[in-house]
Amino acid sequence: MIFKLFTVKYIQGTDRHQLVLFSQSLDMAIEVDNEVRIIDTFVNQLKLSEMGFSNMNIAEEGRPAYHPSDLLKLYIYGYMNRTRSSRELEKETKRNIEVKWLIKDLKPDHNTIANFRRDNELAIRKVFRTTVEIAKFAKLIGGKIIAGDSVKLRAQNSKKNNYNKDKVERHLKYIDNKLDEYNKQLAVADNDTDKEKIKESITKQTNHQEKYHRIEKQLKETGQTQVSTSDPDSRQLITRNNTTEVGYNIQATTDAENKIILDYEVTNVNDTHAMGAMVTNALDIVGNNTFIAIYDKGYHTGMQIKNCHDVGVETLVAISALSSTGQAPDPRFNSDKFIYNKETDTYICPEGEILKSTGKWYSYPSKPYSFKQYRTKECKNCSMLSRCTKSGKRGRLIERTEFTENLERNKIFLEQNPELYKLRQTIVEHPFGTIKRQWGYDYTLMKRGIKKVSADIGLIFCAYNLRRLITLLGKDGWNTFLQNFICLLGLIFRPNLQLFKNNILNKWVNPFLIQVKFAA
Repeated sequence: MIFKLFTVKYIQGTDRHQLVLFSQSLDMAIEVDNEVRIIDTFVNQLKLSEMGFSNMNIAEEGRPAYHPSDLLKLYIYGYMNRTRSSRELEKETKRNIEVKWLIKDLKPDHNTIANFRRDNELAIRKVFRTTVEIAKFAKLIGGKIIAGDSVKLRAQNSKKNNYNKDKVERHLKYIDNKLDEYNKQLAVADNDTDKEKIKESITKQTNHQEKYHRIEKQLKETGQTQVSTSDPDSRQLITRNNTTEVGYNIQATTDAENKIILDYEVTNVNDTHAMGAMVTNALDIVGNNTFIAIYDKGYHTGMQIKNCHDVGVETLVAISALSSTGQAPDPRFNSDKFIYNKETDTYICPEGEILKSTGKWYSYPSKPYSFKQYRTKECKNCSMLSRCTKSGKRGRLIERTEFTENLERNKIFLEQNPELYKLRQTIVEHPFGTIKRQWGYDYTLMKRGIKKVSADIGLIFCAYNLRRLITLLGKDGWNTFLQNFICLLGLIFRPNLQLFKNNILNKWVNPFLIQVKFAA
């Protein structure tokens, strides 16, 4: 029998000990279209000194500091590649050839990296705004429809370390019961060993008691409803289906055309009072007030909708559920079934009776608005009184606030444009889905205050916008755009040269961008 020996051939690697005659430079190791070159070009053209980055003007004595541009490049690269931790970024500087090329083989330690993000929240916000300006230059912002929403991100603070008045009272009550129990055990203990153990337990509970008394005092003195011990600005917020999480509520507005994030704000409260300020900011960013603002029912507040109408912006805000005061025993007599006559300033009830007002405006400390009251004497003779109201002999009372007209205007516009409102999720969920699901950024990395958390969020949104711009323009088009026209970014912070900037844009930039779009 003849056996044939077959040898399997594999691709062989380079001998680790082999000397190389002609070494390869870092630049030769990075592809021409690698996105690190885009990050490098983008940051190099920013006016970092005008943006307010720290370490821009340092003394000649002492150890030199790292230039902010190198640390900013490192962070943008990290956030675009799902790496936020300063310790992980430090590792990347030692093993990642792209990072080595990007920051010229510098190796800052994790403290230096972390301090840069901590100390430059406002400057990072200006870098984000620059990405929005670039999108405007590239005609990638439609400015016709914007959608706003919020995303709740977990904070570096567990539920266990978040306290409110009721929680503190429960803990104190529990401790009082335990101390009573231990004192009774101490009274009947008949040996020193048992007594010492009981005394240790009493000391432990007493220390806990002092801790909760301090938190209770803080709640009373500050007027706060919650106290978080790890991250003081974080709050317990409702996320979905009445589940709660200690975290931050990130407000963002997104342009409908290409899903570019226009603005953001880090808060620790619900959505009720956020829309007006975000829409006002969008006016300056978009440059007009002819766009439509789309929001969900969490933003359905009369004052906020009025603020939008006052600046000329139409709103499509989903209508929230009718309040308990507007609900009748029979839904046919709910307050929204009463028809208002603006000319006579009266309401007509479902039974045809007219409700009139004295013309007097009322206000209560618990209600941040003024309102009129409408009644009719015919209620006492109405056979439907028990179905219309539970107030009995007083009859039905309808209240009309100073913002009701704006709420009705929003309702009519919403009823006329149901398909337009359905676009909301397709607009706002694009950035939030990318950030939370694709990148895994469902929690804040920073703590000890909203300002530090805002730096983290600013870098996230900056990375998102840059990723969108690269996708929309293509690497070649984006890189060419930066190399030829990024000098215009320096004019963003010089209002006196606005006219010159507009002339340059109209003459050179816009025709070039049209060519880029066709090429892409």
